Amino acid sequence: MRKIAVLIMLLASALGHAAAEGDAAPLFTLPSLDDSEVYSLAPGKVIYLDFWASWCAPCRVSFPEIIALQNDMGSDRFEVIAVTVDENRAAAIKFLRHYDVPYQILSDPEGVVAGQYALPGMPTSFVIDQKGSISLRHSGFKPGDMTSIRRRIQELLGAPL
Repeated sequence: MRKIAVLIMLLASALGHAAAEGDAAPLFTLPSLDDSEVYSLAPGKVIYLDFWASWCAPCRVSFPEIIALQNDMGSDRFEVIAVTVDENRAAAIKFLRHYDVPYQILSDPEGVVAGQYALPGMPTSFVIDQKGSISLRHSGFKPGDMTSIRRRIQELLGAPL
């Protein structure tokens, strides 16, 4: 039932103004999945913001790629922030047991932040530049997708391609 509610929320969000390339990234504050801390999105670093859910098959493909991205890029000027829309915290935690995640996992069980970004589906990710503008929006995930995402992040960081 929750999957249907999230899909309806995603569809309704997509009909509104979707957070698009060139827009200011909607700022937010969310708790970590384990409720140990609170994270607030703020400009300053290049951010790969990934919205995912435990029931999302393409998310299983994206996670190893995103982990490698964070490990390769370091964390001085870049960070990955992942936001789960799972209402069932235990399902998200079970999903994550398969991965050694080196980045922040936040929880948005009501889909409030997901609604601000008007996600068209799962997963949807955003590359946000140092000034807080959306530089890239990417929906879905399949092998090979990370190549263009990495390229954009490297351009923003001024790193060699």
